[in-house]
Amino acid sequence: MSLPRIMVAPNGARRGKADHPALPVTIPELVACAAACHAEGAGGIHAHVRDADGHHVLDAGLYRELIAELSRQVPGMAIQITTEAVGRYSPAEQRALVAELQPAMVSVALREITAEPDAGLTRAFFHDCDAAGIAVQHILYDVSEVDRLAELIKDGTIPGETPQLLHVLGRYSEGQVSSPADLDAPLSRQRALGLQADWAVCAFGPAETDCLLAALEQGGKARIGFENNLFNADGGLAASNAERVAELVSRMDQVRR
Repeated sequence: MSLPRIMVAPNGARRGKADHPALPVTIPELVACAAACHAEGAGGIHAHVRDADGHHVLDAGLYRELIAELSRQVPGMAIQITTEAVGRYSPAEQRALVAELQPAMVSVALREITAEPDAGLTRAFFHDCDAAGIAVQHILYDVSEVDRLAELIKDGTIPGETPQLLHVLGRYSEGQVSSPADLDAPLSRQRALGLQADWAVCAFGPAETDCLLAALEQGGKARIGFENNLFNADGGLAASNAERVAELVSRMDQVRR
């Protein structure tokens, strides 16, 4: 399954209602948000589930409930789960979630999953996903991780020749604010290594839209939403995730014209 051109990331692992009252936390809120974003042009959702206290959890039962509701109410939308550790989950717990749930799509931070000291377990995880038809998107935070991904593909740890990946722009910049120029180094390295990837970008701060447009113009895809950014390009607080998607689609249409 290929990445959708636009994937909304509506909540992430860390933010809550105190950060924005429209940030979806419950399953009904996530489904309603997904439907609104799909109507504005998002082809997929990168979903985090929360426990009763609103905390990020890797819970197969909650994910099953969410996936069932999304499939019923927004049937045309691709669904990607996350294995994000947030300093709380081990590689073994991340692998266990995917093994139990068998999702169609999952995002995995390369630095987190490869923290497993037994390289054989990491290799088995990626090969099991491949055999099951699970699309794994590799989350990369810097150029060194582009190199690491290429190494793992070359040595057969990660099967296939066209990986899905996400370049996270500006993750460790001052104030965690991204710029379109942040794409230059990782994309240049990706191309220099000959990685024929199905790739996307996410970004932080008011330049999120410009960063995503830069990626789209260079053949990439976009992950947008409140997980990384709450602001529109004019610096104003966005009313909703759907508004963020609508702004990106509108700017894409302007570029085409």
